Amino acid sequence: MAANFWESTQRRHWQFTKDELAAMRQKLEDEDPNLVQMYPLPHLRHLNIYFNQQINRLGKRLGVRQQPMATAQLYTKRFYTRVEIRRTNPYLLMATAVYLACKMEECPQHIRLVAGEARSLWPNEIQSIDTGKVGECEFFLISEMSSHLIVHQPYRTLTTLQGDFGLTPDEAALAWSIINDHYMTDLPLLYPPHIIALTAMVLALVLRPAPTGSQGGSSNTAAGLAAASAVLAQAQARAAITGGNNDSSGRSGSATPSLTSQSSSESQAAQLPGLHPGVQRAHDSGMASKKAPEDRLNKVTRFAGWLADSNIDIEAMVDCTQELIAFYECHEQYNDKHAREQINRFIKARQL
Repeated sequence: MAANFWESTQRRHWQFTKDELAAMRQKLEDEDPNLVQMYPLPHLRHLNIYFNQQINRLGKRLGVRQQPMATAQLYTKRFYTRVEIRRTNPYLLMATAVYLACKMEECPQHIRLVAGEARSLWPNEIQSIDTGKVGECEFFLISEMSSHLIVHQPYRTLTTLQGDFGLTPDEAALAWSIINDHYMTDLPLLYPPHIIALTAMVLALVLRPAPTGSQGGSSNTAAGLAAASAVLAQAQARAAITGGNNDSSGRSGSATPSLTSQSSSESQAAQLPGLHPGVQRAHDSGMASKKAPEDRLNKVTRFAGWLADSNIDIEAMVDCTQELIAFYECHEQYNDKHAREQINRFIKARQL
């Protein structure tokens, strides 16, 4: 068992580039193109949303915490990079993933309880599910994942750093929610957990709930996401300047700085470049008090400065932000009934 992400099987075997991930999925479809044409599936993002919702529904019935459900979602993603979805019953796989994840996260559920709740939740999809099928599917799932069952989640980074950056309870809750949402994308297979957590934190700092009764929620979200991109672009610019200074002085890159060294940012504010105008507008508009936007801007400034002085892959954070933007836009077109019908169609036709 790896004590940290960098030595883990997740880092060595289950982190891909976008091209690698697309090639793996295309290879699975090319094995039987007739099957693919006969049973079209929802858009990949919509499919991920549907799986996420179903796993969460089963987890709530079982009283399972968020982290085991997140692990189950990642198990499902890993499995379907190795096996074509139309060859399986996704409901049986999801139930098995929850059962296995609960064991790995040290909150085991009895196999009979999992099978019973799954049968009750999806009566038309897996009528004949029993403990034997769940057990058989468990061996199949473990085999396809090459017994790589340890999962490192972004939640740990968030809980470690939220106090250091002074996130309010609302901001921390929003960051936690964004991490939950990222499991409906391919990001868990593309980037390390700490990149996801830091991206969620910067989004939580620039996003804010629309006022009660406001109709501008989507516009506020769009403005906040644009502001997040501006923050990361500013951090990149600062990092480039810092890197150039280090190179000219013959010094090698330093390790990630401690947050205590960033606490003097207020006294050095005059020496630092100003925030991008998009960030300024995202914080100054619509605030009820003057102190709130000032506190938020200080947090954003400190966060951007910390990123610039660290070895964090800011380009990866930018890509995560863009992927989340695309996901939230796609989510608006999601149709649960349509996704369920397309999945159930090949399950019934192939008697899976």
